[in-house]
Amino acid sequence: MLAASSYPLLNVFLYMLWFFLFFIWIWILISIIADIFRSHDLGGLAKAVWLIFIIFFPLVGVLVYLIARGHSMQERSMKQAVDSQKQFDEYIRQTASTGKSTADELADLAKLKESGAITDADYEKAKAKILS
Repeated sequence: MLAASSYPLLNVFLYMLWFFLFFIWIWILISIIADIFRSHDLGGLAKAVWLIFIIFFPLVGVLVYLIARGHSMQERSMKQAVDSQKQFDEYIRQTASTGKSTADELADLAKLKESGAITDADYEKAKAKILS
């Protein structure tokens, strides 16, 4: 620590390094705990054992978990990302599929009224719904 006291910029750098290492450590712990609960191939007892192991022996627990289940952790993460993308794409398709503007819908409604398929009262209700 003698070098750090004679070089204050080095001291700041070391504090920043420790802070970022601590942040990365917390990120890894949260990721592993989330993966434990997300995993469908583990039973409740196995999840509890992994969680206790990681809480009471964090360094060894994290390393063992990453070695034993790191590959499947990546597969589950990729599967979740693909599922999220599919849901998002489906939502976009569903919202974009209406494709008609308000004017087009009103024109279709007017055609239905002219053909006698709907009454004047139904036309006014539908028109109010479209315009709102």
